[in-house]
Amino acid sequence: MDHLVDATGAGAPAPWWKSGVLYQIYPLSFADSNADGFGDLQGIAQHMEYLQWLGVDAIWLSPITVSPNADWGYDVADYCAIQPEMGTSAAFDELVAAAHERGIRVLIDFVPNHTSEEHPWFVDARSSRSARHRDWYLWADPAPDGSAPNNWLSSFGGPAWTLDETTGQYYMHNHLREQPDLNWWNDEVRDAFDDIIRFWFDRGVDGFRIDVCNIIIKDAELRDNPPATPDDPPDVQMFGQRSVYNANRPELHDVLKRWRRIADSYDPPRLLLGETPVDDAATLGAFYGADLDELHLAFNFPFINAPLDAAAMRKVVEHVETLLPDGAWPAWTGSNHDMFRFATRWAGDDPARARAALVMLLGLRGTPVLYQGDEIGLRDVAVEPPDLRDPLGVKYWPAYAGRDAARTPMPWNHASGAGFTEPEVAPWLPIGDTERNVADQRSDPASMLALARDLIALRKQSPDLNVGAYAPIPAPDGVWAWRRGDRHAVVVNFSDTEITLDRISGRILVGTDRARDGERFESPMHLRGWEGCVVRTD
Repeated sequence: MDHLVDATGAGAPAPWWKSGVLYQIYPLSFADSNADGFGDLQGIAQHMEYLQWLGVDAIWLSPITVSPNADWGYDVADYCAIQPEMGTSAAFDELVAAAHERGIRVLIDFVPNHTSEEHPWFVDARSSRSARHRDWYLWADPAPDGSAPNNWLSSFGGPAWTLDETTGQYYMHNHLREQPDLNWWNDEVRDAFDDIIRFWFDRGVDGFRIDVCNIIIKDAELRDNPPATPDDPPDVQMFGQRSVYNANRPELHDVLKRWRRIADSYDPPRLLLGETPVDDAATLGAFYGADLDELHLAFNFPFINAPLDAAAMRKVVEHVETLLPDGAWPAWTGSNHDMFRFATRWAGDDPARARAALVMLLGLRGTPVLYQGDEIGLRDVAVEPPDLRDPLGVKYWPAYAGRDAARTPMPWNHASGAGFTEPEVAPWLPIGDTERNVADQRSDPASMLALARDLIALRKQSPDLNVGAYAPIPAPDGVWAWRRGDRHAVVVNFSDTEITLDRISGRILVGTDRARDGERFESPMHLRGWEGCVVRTD
């Protein structure tokens, strides 16, 4: 759809990622081609026909590079080699070729903030204070009493510093102690990652999802973070401090601009999609760059963290619409490998609410990102202690069960093994309920999968729904309605009560009640509880 005209771009052709739908794949849980219980690259390639049929424009692969799996791929031991349990470099090339043959781009996870403690750089760095790679990581002397150098906290709990007995200094880690943070003040680190970026772009990768890209630069003086205040968001208050000095540093933007120059040097340009867990739209907007010369897309965490409520969702979206730089493009998602599935977290496992959420997600101005299983309304799976894999769940159960509930295998059918693996093979995480599966829904025109596919197809057919502007429509409490471009509107009833909406006349194109598709109506419009639809307006 590269021919579509961008409503915000003064008649310029819209880049593919503005008109496209992205689809996140958690490779370990997508499809197991060799019956070892772990998903792999060949399994993904074998389902490329399904992804083309669904209509997605790009896939984003969670980590596929070599890792000891302390944090399941997000502790990288080799940035340019494939994790053996997922396949080979040749298998990756075959996957990219298969995707490109079907018009599907491929993004991969890029983890620049930290490495694995088993990465050769860190193995060398901790060998002595004079080691070749010592300054590639963040080291500091103990405080006078022998404690950590400052008060920074790890996102996984406890201090963000671990004492290295061999050299007598602490190393810094925003996550697990097995994930030492790199020193991005070091030019050699920046040069090394330039080479890594080019390595993957030269292999045919169409872009990166950049892991925790807001935290890679830390305060050069290692100053203490200030305490949290009552006005801070709940997660900040939980940790008791504001991450002023170990996250969101202004110097980060020089690095993002550097990566953008590399991405733009390719033909066609490569996409940079950032994981940007920040709480306000102004900070989020800064990641695009004042001249739109940093990230192309930045995930909106206030949106994914909001309740499935018309007023709350509308407030987040319109705040972003107001504060993003001119020409910047939002990215929306309801689920991912860290945040649980929207069918459970937003919809409470209610199919009607999940369908309404899907209409909202695919109807907003911006790039929607589906997480594998969103399209069938896949729910979280309760994972018991013997089966836990996520280090957070292992450490904090039962107070917190970790992130495994959203990482369980994709149910392709309802047979034993769910089509993910062979019936006699134990999968790496339990499969859970297979009531919602691809095979059954693919043959059912009233299914959530059919709704997802038809909404995606509708986006492709309509410039309004791809790049058209957002404009709110006055609506009763509990209802969110907005125009897209000149001739389309999206209306979602986020309540249990039937509603009547003035100001809209037209024809329902696709809705949660498939029996109403094609229905023509004059104002007022009537919607039952948790009904949503896309309308061609008069």
